[in-house]
Amino acid sequence: MEFNLADLFESVADAVPEREALVCANRRLTYSQLDERSNRLAHHLEREGIGPGEHVGLYLHNCTEYIEASLAAYKLRAVPININYRYVEAELAYLFDNADLVAVVHHREFAPRITAIAPETPKLRTRVAVEDGSGADSRTVEYEEAIAASSPDRDFGERSGDDLYILYTGGTTGMPKGVMWRQEDIFFAAMMGGNPYGPPPERPEDVAESATARGIATMLPAAPLIHGAAQWATFIALYGGGKVVIAPGKRFDPALVWRLANEENVNSITIVGDAMARPLAEALTGAPLELSSLRVIGSGGAIFSEHVKDQLKEHLPGVVVMDSFGASEGGYQGAHVGRGADGTAPRFRADATTAVFDDKLRRLEPGGGQVGMLARKGRIPIGYYKDEEKTARTFVEIEGERWVLPGDMALVEADGTITLLGRGSACINSGGEKIFPEEVEAALRSHPAVFDAVVVGVPDEKWGERVTAVVQPRPGVNLTLEQLDNHCRGQVSGYKLPRGLTLVDELIRQPSGKPDYRWAKAVAMGGGA
Repeated sequence: MEFNLADLFESVADAVPEREALVCANRRLTYSQLDERSNRLAHHLEREGIGPGEHVGLYLHNCTEYIEASLAAYKLRAVPININYRYVEAELAYLFDNADLVAVVHHREFAPRITAIAPETPKLRTRVAVEDGSGADSRTVEYEEAIAASSPDRDFGERSGDDLYILYTGGTTGMPKGVMWRQEDIFFAAMMGGNPYGPPPERPEDVAESATARGIATMLPAAPLIHGAAQWATFIALYGGGKVVIAPGKRFDPALVWRLANEENVNSITIVGDAMARPLAEALTGAPLELSSLRVIGSGGAIFSEHVKDQLKEHLPGVVVMDSFGASEGGYQGAHVGRGADGTAPRFRADATTAVFDDKLRRLEPGGGQVGMLARKGRIPIGYYKDEEKTARTFVEIEGERWVLPGDMALVEADGTITLLGRGSACINSGGEKIFPEEVEAALRSHPAVFDAVVVGVPDEKWGERVTAVVQPRPGVNLTLEQLDNHCRGQVSGYKLPRGLTLVDELIRQPSGKPDYRWAKAVAMGGGA
C-alpha cells in the first residue's frame, strides 16, 4: 500500500467499519457503507468505460454523493474534478472542455445546463444524476439505480501515490485553472497526514492504526465541497476515523450550521474567513444552543478579522478560534500569531518550507520591510493542467530547488513571522502606491453599520486606479463615504482609504466565501454613492 487516497480510506474503513463516517440531511453512513456505495459507483463508471487518468466532473452541491463520487474516482485511479455550481453556461463549457471531462455526476437540476453545452463538450459520454426533485432527463442514469445494479466488491487494480488529485480554482481573475497534485503530496501538504494535531504517519499502515486508537472527533466543514478547504477538512476527518457532518444544500446557512453542530455534538467547524464567521457570530445571539462539545473553529482561505474573532469568542468563550493560511497551489502553510507591524494585516508563523522572495527571486531577510512574493517548496503541485505557460511562471527554481509562487504578497517581520498582505492579482495601484484590498476590507467590516465589504480599484485619470468600496450595510442604515473614512482613518494609511462607495442590498461572493472581485468591480464602475 502507498500513500494513495483510495488505499488509505479503505484501510481506515476496514479498521473502523461500524463507525459513522458521513451525516447529511436524512442520510447517515458508516465507514463500511460509505466504502460499499463508493465501490458500487466505481464499478458503474468502470462499466461505462471510465479508467485510470480520466476525469469525472462533480457538479453537485453539498451531499454525501460528493464524497462517494470522489472516492469512486480514486478507486478507479480516475480524477474527480470540482465544478462550481454557480457557473453560467459559458464558464461551464470552458471548464468541461479544459478539464477533458468524460463523465459528470450532477444534481438533476443542472441537467438542462449540461444539455445546453453538450455540443461544445464532445468528450463527455457519461452522465449520472443525483435526484433532487427537478424532474427526469432521459439522457442521464439515475444515481441510486446505478449503484444498486453494480457490484459492492472491492476488486480494483493496484494504485499509486503518484495518482492525481486536481482542484480547479477560480482565483480572483481569469478563467478557472486545474491545480495538479500527486495524491501523496496533497495528503501531507493539505490533508495533514490525517493527523493535524500530531506527527505525520511514516508508513501508510500508520493511518488506520492511528484512526483505530484515536477517539472519534466530529467535524463540520461549513464551506461547500467544491472548495478545497472543505474537501481537505473532510478527508482529514475521514483519515482520522472521525465523523463528518455536511450541511446540505448550496447556500451557506449559519442557523443550520449551529443546529447541526448542536444536534451532532460537533467538535470542530471549519470556515472561510469573515464571510462565514460574521453571520455565524450574529446567528448565535439569542440562539438556545448548548454547543458543549464544540472545541475549535478554524478558518483558512480568506481574511479572518480580529473584531470578527472577538464576536465569536464573546459567544463561545471556551472555544479555540484558529486562523491559518494556505492556497490551492500550496496546501496548508502556517498558523496565525497576531497582526503585522502596521497593526492591520495578519501575521503567521510558517516553517522552513515557506519563504518570501522579491521580483528577482532573491530571498527577503527578516525585518527588511520589503514586500515580496510568498513561496513554498517541498510537497507542492506538479503544475496547472494543460497550461505550461502558467506552470512555468508559478513553479520556479530558486536556490537550486523547486518552489511555487501562488500569488500572495507578504513581508518578513524581524522575528521571522510572515505578514500576509493579499493576492497580487487583486492589488490596487493608485498613484504608484500598492494597496491590498484585504486590509481595507477588514477595516471597513469593523464599522458597526457594515455587514460586508469588498474593495476594488476602478480606472482613474489622475491616479491610475481609485480605491472604491462596495458595501452591504446593515438593514435600515444609510452609510456615507465620510462616515467610513472617519472610521477607517485610524486603522489604515490615508492613501488606502476608499475614494468611492457603492452600496448594495447583497454583496455577492463565491460559494467558498471568497470575494468575487470581478462582480464587485463591475458594480463599482456602474455607479456609486
